[in-house]
Amino acid sequence: MESSKSHWENIFSTKKSNDVSWTQKFPKTAISYIDSLKLSKTANIIDVGGGDSNLVDVLLISGFQNIWVLDISEFALERAKARLGKLAEKINWIVSDIIDFTPEVKYDFWHDRALFHFLTEQDHIDRYVETINNAIADDGNFLLGTFSENGPLKCSGLEIKQYSENTMKQTFAAGFEVVKCFTENHKTPLDTIQNFQFCGFKKR
Repeated sequence: MESSKSHWENIFSTKKSNDVSWTQKFPKTAISYIDSLKLSKTANIIDVGGGDSNLVDVLLISGFQNIWVLDISEFALERAKARLGKLAEKINWIVSDIIDFTPEVKYDFWHDRALFHFLTEQDHIDRYVETINNAIADDGNFLLGTFSENGPLKCSGLEIKQYSENTMKQTFAAGFEVVKCFTENHKTPLDTIQNFQFCGFKKR
């Protein structure tokens, strides 16, 4: 059976950004949420499952100085680096499966759009929850986006786990309080619609 890393290296090495469903020209949901938090420009921000997302570009333009991007695919991160050119040197790049990730710093903001729903085994979900509890600073925040119960059942050939507002809240209830939850339709580059469930959380 193909490993997760091999699967994603294959996806990013054979498909362009406009060939995959998650691409956003401008990550308006994440940026709007970050703006609402009034974070310091020296805040530690991590985008997990960030791949070659444009979020890092906007964060740099906005003046944030301490940015991490984590992805299982080295090819995806190399593509992002090539796009950024010399600016890529300002970013901390991490090639890792999220379930193997051991944070070395405390993050003030953790962003995850469409990584978490690929964790379908309970022990992997538990590992993610443990990691994020350890990774986020006191009073830190995170924004999580997954396919909703009205969203797709698969992505990139893999089964995903759908979330409702209630199941998302329950998953992180022990360590975080809910700031806000909302659903959103994402129009893919392929002109299809995917319904996402988002929740913003704050560390207790």
